Amino acid sequence: MFMRIRNAALAAAAILALTGTLAACGDGGEATGDGKTLKLWHYEGANSAMGIAWNEAIKQFESSHPGVKVVFEEKNFEQIRQSANMILNSNDAPDVMEYNKGNASAGLLSKQGLLTDLTAEADKRGWSKALTPGLATTARYDQRGVMGSGKWYGVPNYAEYVMAYYNKDLFAKYNVQVPTSLAELETAMDTFKRNGVTPLSVGGAEYPAQQILYLLALSKADRAWVEDFQLYKNKVDFHGPQLTYAANTFADWVSKGYIDKNSAGIKAEDMGVAWEQQKFPIMISGSWWYGRMVKEATFQWGTFLFPGNKLHPGSSGNLWVVPAKAKNKQLAYDFIDITMKPEIQNLLGNSGGIPVAADTSKITDAKSKELIGNFDAITKDDGIAFYPDWPAPGYYDVLVAGVQKLINGSAKPDAVLDEIAKPYNDNRANVGG
Repeated sequence: MFMRIRNAALAAAAILALTGTLAACGDGGEATGDGKTLKLWHYEGANSAMGIAWNEAIKQFESSHPGVKVVFEEKNFEQIRQSANMILNSNDAPDVMEYNKGNASAGLLSKQGLLTDLTAEADKRGWSKALTPGLATTARYDQRGVMGSGKWYGVPNYAEYVMAYYNKDLFAKYNVQVPTSLAELETAMDTFKRNGVTPLSVGGAEYPAQQILYLLALSKADRAWVEDFQLYKNKVDFHGPQLTYAANTFADWVSKGYIDKNSAGIKAEDMGVAWEQQKFPIMISGSWWYGRMVKEATFQWGTFLFPGNKLHPGSSGNLWVVPAKAKNKQLAYDFIDITMKPEIQNLLGNSGGIPVAADTSKITDAKSKELIGNFDAITKDDGIAFYPDWPAPGYYDVLVAGVQKLINGSAKPDAVLDEIAKPYNDNRANVGG
């Protein structure tokens, strides 16, 4: 019963058409819908763990809401990230949508008044009790738009973290062991390179490369540094040991051929496909790929946490948010509630995702148990370190540009650190950090 808009041209045209509605959006009043349509946006692939679980949630929603139609519009991450402010400030905003978490994303929209305060619903429906304090960090934002306290503006129903995916067949072919330290990882990459194989599949045009940079910084960091960087508790020295080591080591990996210089222009999707095609033995990226690889990878593969690190990029998953201008908010709350139900959470877990409220005894898939076990190990170590682009609005693009310069050699590490320090410190001053 739900409908998909798959044509990219139509989706882009729909976004452009929104510009004509902005003049009518200044009254700030709450829109009222017909109660018979739930307009839903998300950007997860249909065969991903989240896509599978949420499609089932749509079926359950429609079954429990006779006469209500779900109109599902499939977007992509960049589409929503780049156009969210304009879309949510229009009368054509969806009722519920997936949105990225953190100060620069959901925090900024909450500060701008574009998201609905979900605090009362979170308490009434038990979402605030279902999520651990660590996972709830990204759901709550204060009046500055800084995460970790204040009102609930989103609800995550899965978790995620960054790890290394590795091709077991290629590791065996070149007699490479799974590394347990950063030194062993570099030895493994050197072995591949000496045999004419570029070790890492990297997407420098989007998020993956900056997450490798962040992992290297985290290898020299502690929890206090993470809280300083993410929550503005104390000033961060961008030429301190953490980021200096990260930038120098990243540049060194490029010079040694561990990272291909052509990867500066590679997008995340192309990075993942290249790894699936066995062009590279290792891909460092997130658990959001996991369910897809279970279905699509035609070789023996496994995962390992970034060796030697206690801290890892990760968090709750992206958030379900309800735009302030949503027309059918009660229906949106009902849909979010269904995604938190045990049967949907269990399906997500058995499909290669990391549920936040599942019955773990119902997770029977061996690969899923491995994925969730690694996440549990991280959380028990207090090892969730969020993501590098979160602290400041627009910081994602700043970091993409910075790592691209490290990859193509157009700037030295010290110069890149200066570039990424300025917008961070400007925003820190703006929010009173």
